[in-house]
Order: sequence, then C-alpha cells, then structure tokens
Amino acid sequence: MELFILRHGEAGKALPPSPKEFQRPLTEAGRKRIEDVGESLKEWNINFDKILTSPLRRAKETAETVAKVLGIEDRLVDSNDLKPEGNRLELYKALSKMKVQDSVLIVGHEPYLSILIGDIIAANPNSHISLKKGGIAKIEIETFSPRISGELRWLLTPRQIRKIK
Repeated sequence: MELFILRHGEAGKALPPSPKEFQRPLTEAGRKRIEDVGESLKEWNINFDKILTSPLRRAKETAETVAKVLGIEDRLVDSNDLKPEGNRLELYKALSKMKVQDSVLIVGHEPYLSILIGDIIAANPNSHISLKKGGIAKIEIETFSPRISGELRWLLTPRQIRKIK
C-alpha cells in the first residue's frame, strides 16, 4: 500500500483548545499552497483510491482542496482517528482492511502525523520527524502484521514541492 501523509495547510494562529479551534479555516495563503500541492500531485500522476481526513475544518478543507484538484471528491472520508487526539491503532486497523495495491492519502495534524510516521518507519513514535504545514510524506507499507511497518520513500516541504513543479 502506498500511504501519503499530508499535514493541513496554514490556518492562522492556533487557539486554546475549544470548539472555535476545531472550526479554524485555512487562510487564503494556506488554501493557495494546498492547491499548489494538489496540482503537483496531479502533474506527478499521483492519484488516490481513498482520502481519509480529520473532521477538523482546516484538515477537511485541505483534503477537499486536493480532492477537487484531482477530481476525486467522491473518495473523501472523515476519520475521527485522524483528530489530534485520535487513536493510531484504530487508524492502522482501518488501513489494514483496504486493498494491498491501494494508494491512500491521510490528512491531519501535528504532532500526530509525525508520531505516526516514526511509528510506521522505525517502530519509534519519538523519531523527531517534522512535517511542515502543507508538507507531504510517502510511505510504502510493507506489512500490517504483527505490527504496521513501512519504508519512507520521501518527505517534502511545500517549498520543495513548488521547486520540483
């Protein structure tokens, strides 16, 4: 399975935990950068069988923007396991039920996503990987049993994505 991990775009200043924090939208600059990410993925002929997103507004807007650029809005699914307090083990279980040949994009938040990457590639959630806002990683999942394991193929910042384009 090809697993792509995308951190939501710029959403302005973080707020203390509250319902307003969950509804914080992307900024115009954040939306534009995510459109650029989507355009790059399209140019690189990367497509997704499914897009799983945190239901928080900034992540959902990020996922919707990429899905729209790629023309695959019907493949978008909310996942509570991608919320900042989400359960990685439940996410792994959901991923393990998908087809081995699937290409899946997950969209979420830090530090959850960096912890997830470290857990998958090194069995160490404290690996100190940094995923920038609008950054994306690609992991080739090798196995889900006895535990999830995969190989990091690349990790790109939005600036790097724009330079490759």
